[in-house]
Amino acid sequence: MLYLPRRFADEMIAHALEDYPYEVCGLLAGTDARVAHVYRTTNSEKSETRYYMDPREQLRFMQDMDDKGLDLLAIYHSHPKTQAYPSATDVSLAFYPDSLYVILTLKDLDSPQIRAFTIIDSQIEEQEIVLED
Repeated sequence: MLYLPRRFADEMIAHALEDYPYEVCGLLAGTDARVAHVYRTTNSEKSETRYYMDPREQLRFMQDMDDKGLDLLAIYHSHPKTQAYPSATDVSLAFYPDSLYVILTLKDLDSPQIRAFTIIDSQIEEQEIVLED
């Protein structure tokens, strides 16, 4: 389960819309499954179907999480034109079994959808997202 304040969900959607039609990516940090901070990362791929986080940026954000006493809760990215479900590429690149993978889709621009998954040993399991005010 992931507790996601609406303002952070809105921020992720805004991020995806800003770089549309390219995928965006970022990190969600917090404690006890409650998101407290969104880190927007640069998609070095600049692609409609793939993302790659800039390693220096990712390291800087991970250090900031440590400094603030936050945990990495989820890695997020967008699927601009396909459903919010892990692709074969997403599964093959899921290197953080303790993290959730949050995917937001802009397939229907009027109704973006956000879903969360665990991906462990290529097994995908959907997790509940609780949107909080």
